Amino acid sequence: MSVIAQSELERLLREGIIKVEPFSMDQVGPGSIDLHLANEFTVFKKVREVLHITDETDYRTISETIRVNDFFVLMPGESALARTVERITLPDDICGRLEGRSRFSRLGLLVHITASFMHPGISNHQVLEMYNASPFPLAVHPGTRICQFVFEKTIGHGHYRGRFADQ
Repeated sequence: MSVIAQSELERLLREGIIKVEPFSMDQVGPGSIDLHLANEFTVFKKVREVLHITDETDYRTISETIRVNDFFVLMPGESALARTVERITLPDDICGRLEGRSRFSRLGLLVHITASFMHPGISNHQVLEMYNASPFPLAVHPGTRICQFVFEKTIGHGHYRGRFADQ
């Protein structure tokens, strides 16, 4: 797989082969596009029971979704799910990875704990697995360019049809 660089990325976006909605060309960098933080966060309920991790485990049983107007406070050692404003639609021969931005990781904000790979054929908003690794509370603001999406060309074709295809 090869990373798709700026000139090719701009062409694929212009031609609608890769779709990002909403989108502005100023989001395109040398090897990725910046994505903005939405105002919706999924937080984990404080429970005192053991959560068994199996193929059937569903995060929705121990979480709730909230919307914020100004900012969301992520406490030290706390994680929350968030999502991007943008919906990304990929063809069957392009996949990608969500990556944090250095400016925020230097403050202790992890944008993706794990599961950063995005399959070919997706069409959804990207879910962020945010974690505060700093010793102080972090106020994250909707609209911030919080992460970047790196696009890669696949060898062959595939199409994601898994559990989170419609997120």
